[in-house]
Amino acid sequence: MPNAVLRGLKVAFLATDMVETPELVQPWKAVQDAGATAELISNKSGSIQLFKHYDKADTFPVDRQVTEVSANDYDALMLPGGVGNPDTMRMNSAAVRFVRDFFDAGKPVAAICHALWLLAEADVARGRTMTSWPSLRTDLVNAGADWVDQEVVVDGNLVTSRKPDDIPAFNPEMIKLFATAVR
Repeated sequence: MPNAVLRGLKVAFLATDMVETPELVQPWKAVQDAGATAELISNKSGSIQLFKHYDKADTFPVDRQVTEVSANDYDALMLPGGVGNPDTMRMNSAAVRFVRDFFDAGKPVAAICHALWLLAEADVARGRTMTSWPSLRTDLVNAGADWVDQEVVVDGNLVTSRKPDDIPAFNPEMIKLFATAVR
């Protein structure tokens, strides 16, 4: 029997091709198991290509394009990583606006690995403590963040993590944070 702590909540997952498989699939399952509705939002329709590091993996169906949605449509936002996924999405003005709007509305956001590039691009990293894949440290510090090397960090309405190995610690903190969303 799934835990219904997120029953009635709608969570947007923002991703495109080259998303890291466990960083999308495992949080997706955790959110659904907690009773929420998950939707994959992307810069394109159809499906996206998942990767396991640098190797192609499965595909995942897209629910809606980022140009068709707003933060008002969702209670929380999950940003999975992978190298190519957030690098592509941070160049998409609709995706950057979508991320920024969650922060402007004070809604909970979860991000893992390279996804934090989107936080730097959306100019929402300043003054926050966060973690990420180590190669993003300089980018996040330059964007005004206090970067720490920990498996999971919660700072207000944001939870961040470094890599797929940290997902067992990340998912419970993500669910706890998303449970604070008021519908």
